[in-house]
Amino acid sequence: MVPKWGRIWESWQRLSRSTAIQRLAWWAVFFGITVALLSLNWLPSSVGLEVGQRSPRDFYAPQGMVFVSDILTAREKQKAQEAIEPVYTLDNSAAVEAENQVASVFQNLRAVRSSTGNTAAKLQDLNNSTGLNLSDRSGRAVLSLSDQAVGDLENDLKAMVRRTMAGGVQQQGLNAARQNMLEEAESLSSNPGVQEFCGAVIKSLRLRPNLIYDAAATRQKQIEAANKIAPVQVTVRQGEKVLGVGDLVTDVHIETLRHLGLLRSGFSFLGLLGIVLLSAITYALLWVYLYQNHRSIYQRLPHLLLLGLIIVVTLAVAKGLTSISLGGQAGLSTLTGYLAPTAAGSMLIAILLDARIAVVSTLAMGIFLGVMTGNQLNFALVGIVGGLVGVYSVSRLSQRLDLARASLFIMAANAITVIAIGLVANVTFSYISIGGAMALLNGILSSVLTIGILPFLETAFNITSAVKLLELSNPNQPLLRQLLVEAPGTYHHSILVGNLAEAAANAVKADALLARVGAYYHDIGKIKRPYFFIENQFAGENPHDKLTPSLSTLIITTHVKDGVEMAKENRLPQVIIDFIEQHHGTSLVSYFYSKAVEADRTESVSDTEYRYEGVKPKSKETAIVMLADSVEAGVRALQKPTPGRMEGLVRRIIKEKLEDGQLEESDLTFKELDAITQAFLRILTGVFHTRIEYPDTVLKEMERRKASGGAVRAKPAG
Repeated sequence: MVPKWGRIWESWQRLSRSTAIQRLAWWAVFFGITVALLSLNWLPSSVGLEVGQRSPRDFYAPQGMVFVSDILTAREKQKAQEAIEPVYTLDNSAAVEAENQVASVFQNLRAVRSSTGNTAAKLQDLNNSTGLNLSDRSGRAVLSLSDQAVGDLENDLKAMVRRTMAGGVQQQGLNAARQNMLEEAESLSSNPGVQEFCGAVIKSLRLRPNLIYDAAATRQKQIEAANKIAPVQVTVRQGEKVLGVGDLVTDVHIETLRHLGLLRSGFSFLGLLGIVLLSAITYALLWVYLYQNHRSIYQRLPHLLLLGLIIVVTLAVAKGLTSISLGGQAGLSTLTGYLAPTAAGSMLIAILLDARIAVVSTLAMGIFLGVMTGNQLNFALVGIVGGLVGVYSVSRLSQRLDLARASLFIMAANAITVIAIGLVANVTFSYISIGGAMALLNGILSSVLTIGILPFLETAFNITSAVKLLELSNPNQPLLRQLLVEAPGTYHHSILVGNLAEAAANAVKADALLARVGAYYHDIGKIKRPYFFIENQFAGENPHDKLTPSLSTLIITTHVKDGVEMAKENRLPQVIIDFIEQHHGTSLVSYFYSKAVEADRTESVSDTEYRYEGVKPKSKETAIVMLADSVEAGVRALQKPTPGRMEGLVRRIIKEKLEDGQLEESDLTFKELDAITQAFLRILTGVFHTRIEYPDTVLKEMERRKASGGAVRAKPAG
């Protein structure tokens, strides 16, 4: 028989593995955080003391106390760290490099000395090989030395360099070190020409410092010095005056008053209860909305975590900003509520999750903001208006400039709302001006927070936003740059496929940006064997002519697997990997299949051996790229691509894909397929339009005029 506590533990383990329980637990956490943030105004609060202001009254210690001052301890640690001398490490390779440069000069000298020719020619060869630009006197002097003298001179110069660098030379001491070597070089020989040669060698040395500042070692010593500092204790006696009226408040005063409990006021249980009820009903409405209208997001726990995290972080930032005091002026200090960046949370939700969820979340955050700022409706209105404008500004994000443009829209909307509220409330002009300035700053702050936080949330929750897609579409991305260099034909094919896919996605209300970026990367697997694909065969030689159809098929179909591996190595998002994996589906490599059938002339050739081993498109975007890929390749091979022939080819390709079952998992309708066809034709007609064939007489006349015009233009230049 299982003990009672054992059964309880087993039941708890089963519940903890339930997604519904996890979802409920996380929402309870976010609910608790929200209540804590909103209830700070009803919990024991501060008197309003800030560092730098004058104390409004006297503060006496109600009891004696000894506590560890974090502020004073931090100051002592800072002093200890500042007293540490910088640590430098000796880089022996700098001296070795200098000696190698000396050896190189003497190696060239020996080569010139052993060459044939007169002294003048040897001197010229010596200057050319060493770059020393020696005078005739110096060159003749060094060329006339014996082999033993040359070797001794080389060893002396190397030893001098070694001695100079042995003690360590910093960047600022390089010139002094070189000057010391120049002075010492004069004692190496009594011959002025040889002295000049030694000086030229020293001047030619590319010296670099070998005494390098070691930041890690210095930091480690600073940490060790800080760790040796004992915590600073502060003793306060009962009845001792901590702060007098009119005294300048310091951070130590505030720390002491907090330890003494002198910065606390009363507590409102009813206010806290109201906050709990309001937060509960707001989260419940948001929960029901997600359940009824966005079931896919509701069922994915990471997306729910992301939504809750954005809401509570936005509220936390808003709470910090609304706590700012403007010079102790009560009327103006309350205007900091206009700084609350509700729009940042709204834009993050719209970009990462869904614009409609962002609208509902903005209303919830606006309610929370109003409560947080002391039930002030004006702050809630500005937060809601700014948040909604931010959502609409990024709902169709297509370029990075849209985020900056959203900032301008939010600033304008916030400023107009503040002015309207001020006029309705009949407040002073200064109140409206300061509030409007804060509203403008709110727009900038919201965009900065959005741009700054977005990459971290994308990475943490594995979400590919429009901003990430825009970054991936940059031609300077490593994979796209490699594709352009190693497989230029495939690169330009991918660009055209991207244009086709984008137009088709717009026609069926799919994600055009995702389709375009996915098209850019769909063929990156061809980088490994670019010349096996016709678009990269510029020399006219086709390696498949020497291979069997089955081997050619294996090489062709492998580019999908290669592309997936390269995408994973370069950490491309899964949504882009889907395009690489699904853009051929399980299609038949018809060309090599036909060759195999012709060569075998029996029924033993199975088409399953000549199909891609990929995955059929599972979204509209991947299906569109599949169609665009096939259409672009087909039209490019079409002889005299007239509009009629192109339309027939496009419709035939789409029909073949449909009959082959490649589109059965993509949710595309027949109506959408027709819209895709029309979109393809619009792009293809513009690319493969008919060109006028000029008669020979017209061409000759154009060439004659061009040559004549060039000659006329060339005369004034002479």
